[in-house]
Amino acid sequence: MTDNHGPVAGLLLAAGGGRRLGGRPKALLEHRGRPLVEYAAGVLRTAGCARVHVVLGARADAVRERAELPGCVLVDNPDWEEGMGSSLRAGLESLRGTGVRAALVSLVDQPGIGAEAAARLLGAYRSSATLASASYEGRRGHPVLLGADHWAGISATATGDQGARAYLKAHADAIALVECADVARPYDIDTVADLAHLE
Repeated sequence: MTDNHGPVAGLLLAAGGGRRLGGRPKALLEHRGRPLVEYAAGVLRTAGCARVHVVLGARADAVRERAELPGCVLVDNPDWEEGMGSSLRAGLESLRGTGVRAALVSLVDQPGIGAEAAARLLGAYRSSATLASASYEGRRGHPVLLGADHWAGISATATGDQGARAYLKAHADAIALVECADVARPYDIDTVADLAHLE
């Protein structure tokens, strides 16, 4: 059973505190004149996700105040300092009971990955058993598409900054790779030097 939002939800992980950026939360970095979280949520919407859940952590109140995220479900992760794994668990938990069959997971600090790559991943959805990942010249990256059949297993192994990595490694044979190097650049905004990627 699906709701009227379609079977795949966008799940944006935007809780990080930007430790290597001098403690500037990544969600609030400016990109094209707006907070990065706004741009990243817009990418998921443009790609075709009618339902978008955004996991907030560092300075969540400031993000709520400054970012315009109409129609998004904002999910607070009180354990965000534990790393990305806790945000992924919180995000998947927030999707339970919504009728969604898969989550298209993206990271707020990858503005080089736009709607075209996200839409390709969305196109890989077949059922709640689907596992798919963007790849860049054969190397697995983000975004990833996680069918609901896998959420419990992913949540059980998502610790620290691992996210779904351990689970995906264990299920590598089941992952559909979707080549995106021609339409996206998978850099992260992790350090002060990386800020040059922002527009």
